[in-house]
Amino acid sequence: MTGRIAFQGELGAYSHQACQQSRPEMEAVPSTTFEDVVDKVARGEVDLGMLAVENSTYGRVADVHSLLPKSGLHIVDEAFVRVHVNLLGVPGALLVDVTEAHGHVVILPQCAGFLKAHGIKGKVSSDNARAAREVAEAGDKTKAALASELAASIYGLDVLARHIEDQANNTTRFLVMSRTPDHSRRGAGKMITTFTFRVRNIPAALYKAMGGFATNSVNMTKLESYMVGGSFTATEFYADIEGHPEDPNVALALEELRYFTSEVRILGVYPADRERGSQPD
Repeated sequence: MTGRIAFQGELGAYSHQACQQSRPEMEAVPSTTFEDVVDKVARGEVDLGMLAVENSTYGRVADVHSLLPKSGLHIVDEAFVRVHVNLLGVPGALLVDVTEAHGHVVILPQCAGFLKAHGIKGKVSSDNARAAREVAEAGDKTKAALASELAASIYGLDVLARHIEDQANNTTRFLVMSRTPDHSRRGAGKMITTFTFRVRNIPAALYKAMGGFATNSVNMTKLESYMVGGSFTATEFYADIEGHPEDPNVALALEELRYFTSEVRILGVYPADRERGSQPD
């Protein structure tokens, strides 16, 4: 597939890396915010959007799960990207010169141990690749960026310390978004179905809604809850399950879910990334 895919961040961001890994044939288009990515796809400026949704160390990426149901877009793929955090400095700088490391609020906790051990103060930047660009522009040996080796090559920085993340399995999950759904079975592996639903705030509402997945042996890999419209009387849930809506057991589970809930909405049906099975529970 040729075309264009939007991502949040500047060139060299981990989302850019995800685009290169998942859709190497497409032109990667930088965007300032997640909302900008969604808007570019919705307006037809690009064909697909790449959105980070969760990190194995940091957890959920703020606001993305709540953004998806309102986006009008559909999930057509997922990508698990191994996130190697590197300390990037200006040419000629040494690790001992660095007093500040600039990176996104999500990446700073991922290498907190390294920064503390070396007496380096973390500074929040709006984007890791932007931090790399600004460090290159400043030319100050005391300032470094926490970013990818792709960013180092783009902005002419040296890798002062490589793979400094605290967790050896540090991985970010991305979702590929499209204007049109694709519920076809793709690939030889598992399919993932993502959906949202609402329950009333009454006793055992969620228990009853989930019963069909247990009795039909459907594996639910994610369940997130959100208040609806700032109200404490209704809750929306975001869920991932293994399987395709046409699988007999999944179809029965979804049928039972609809009986006990309202506004069940399928956000996407897509192949499980081959790295999914290697992630820790």
